[in-house]
Amino acid sequence: MANFFKYKSVADLEAENARLGIDLRFTDDLAPLFQPLAVARRTLGNRWCIHPMEGCDGELDGRPGELTHRRYVRFGAGGAKMIWGEACAVVEGGRANPRQIVLNEATKADFARMVADCRAAHRAANGDDSDLLFGLQLTHSGRYSYRKPVIATHDPLLVGRYKVTADTPLVTDDELKRLVDAYVVTAKLAVEVGFDFLDVKQCHRYLLNELLGARNRPGPYGGSFENRTRLAREVFQAVRAAVPANVILATRMNAFDSIPFNPPGEPVPHTLPLVNGWGMSETDPFTPDLTEPLRWVADMLKLGVALVNLTMGNPYAQPHFGRPAEYPPPDGYESPEHPLLGVDRHFRAAETVQRANPGLAVVGTGYSYLQEFLPQAAAANVRDGRVAIAGVGRATLSQPDWVRQLLDHGKLDRKRVCRTFSYCTAIMRAKDHPMGQFPTGCPPFDKEAYGDIWKDVQKLALKK
Repeated sequence: MANFFKYKSVADLEAENARLGIDLRFTDDLAPLFQPLAVARRTLGNRWCIHPMEGCDGELDGRPGELTHRRYVRFGAGGAKMIWGEACAVVEGGRANPRQIVLNEATKADFARMVADCRAAHRAANGDDSDLLFGLQLTHSGRYSYRKPVIATHDPLLVGRYKVTADTPLVTDDELKRLVDAYVVTAKLAVEVGFDFLDVKQCHRYLLNELLGARNRPGPYGGSFENRTRLAREVFQAVRAAVPANVILATRMNAFDSIPFNPPGEPVPHTLPLVNGWGMSETDPFTPDLTEPLRWVADMLKLGVALVNLTMGNPYAQPHFGRPAEYPPPDGYESPEHPLLGVDRHFRAAETVQRANPGLAVVGTGYSYLQEFLPQAAAANVRDGRVAIAGVGRATLSQPDWVRQLLDHGKLDRKRVCRTFSYCTAIMRAKDHPMGQFPTGCPPFDKEAYGDIWKDVQKLALKK
């Protein structure tokens, strides 16, 4: 049973929008979503993006597994013209789980096959792939690295989470400097295997995002805005110099961090002013302050970044900011706000960045919660110039051909619409697997691949 989402029509959502005093917009004219867009030196065939979502289904050596390959073939056939590939660790010690993908000399043939098969599926279902942009997200998981946490700053609000204690040492300046070369090595391999754009990941409290907010870190990588953006700046400069000019530089970046929440949905005790944080003031951790994100986006444009995908929050500490949902994951909490407020927060942040940078390709987030009405919201946002591209995450797992559905039928297949019940997150959180991590997907609407996996996860839950 839905807690909040009981809307049967756009009119119902518009009435709720008025009641909540937010700014969600809708239109039945979906034409804006199927207009091409110039991104750097390339053309994107439509305004749909598949967000980076880890399947946690790689092999232990980092190569894409069978389910990884299957997922991207399905995405390729689905009709979206931007496929934002999932997190790929640039070093072994930066993997978030033992099944996170890693691109290196030993695994590049498997990546090349995955890219080629994704493109072949796209051509078979959609005709042309010259206007398809397929990218890869380059990451270091920082404090969420599974082997041991690698923290950029001591944050008192995160002590005790994910093996981090008050005595956990900070990653050194020299270790950070060495990471630049690791990003470059992975970036060059990504170009070799056929990716069109490279995302230097700066979101969800992973390493580069943590550095952005590391106001209390000493030395050249903390404190001032210039220091906190230093490592990402060095990575962009080095990657731009190392790859061909037609490869697009991109980033998925937090617009707003906020602070952790604990069950039953209450913010952790905290003292103001806060010592760390990005996209929020030191005295108000619940309201976005985009002053620094806007400044950094302007700087990144000068560094050659042409594609910015905006998100929020931390999936481990306050998932309701990043992905408004009907039900929380098993280790989460009930949403402390109406999820539509979270959707509106996403849309307003993306609009602020887009309007400040009208020539930038900004990808927006927050659409999956709108379920079968997400196309109408996406079309209105693109029409009104609030965002250039609409990004869809969880909803692509249940209905990877959603763009083809819109092209062929003018609406989504209602029987396969994601209801944001967090099954995919629940599987991702399950670790009692021989490989240390269950692969994740959509059990309700992709039973062929994930039905038995979900049953195994439920059995383990009952044993506990």
